[in-house]
Amino acid sequence: MSQFGSQLHNKSGRKLKGNGKIKKKNRDKKRFEMGGFFASTKLGSENKISKVRGRGGVIKNKLKYAAFANLLTDNGYKKVKITSIVESKDNRNFARLKIMTKGTLIETESGKAVIINRPGKEGIVTAKLIK
Repeated sequence: MSQFGSQLHNKSGRKLKGNGKIKKKNRDKKRFEMGGFFASTKLGSENKISKVRGRGGVIKNKLKYAAFANLLTDNGYKKVKITSIVESKDNRNFARLKIMTKGTLIETESGKAVIINRPGKEGIVTAKLIK
């Protein structure tokens, strides 16, 4: 399950050169090329944020558990409770495991909504009401 592990941000080793040869790896990966871990924001009884130090000392908020969402309606935003997760476009098992990502369809007190932000990277859940 590579999506739950750390990611490597550099060029692919499988791409071909101009003459059809496969590129050879000439060095190991460096620490600055390593990505973060998958936050896997889950449905919980209250919002729980973990703070992670990023490069350059910046502090990132990763949402671990979410109970509330900022719901965009015709009258503006309002804070509503998330009751369940209906389906996820990223992985069909995410709905069963109650993991929220961008594009996940959730059930709220006001009705069905779709998540429009990245909760694992931003620290909050923002959703848009589906009519």
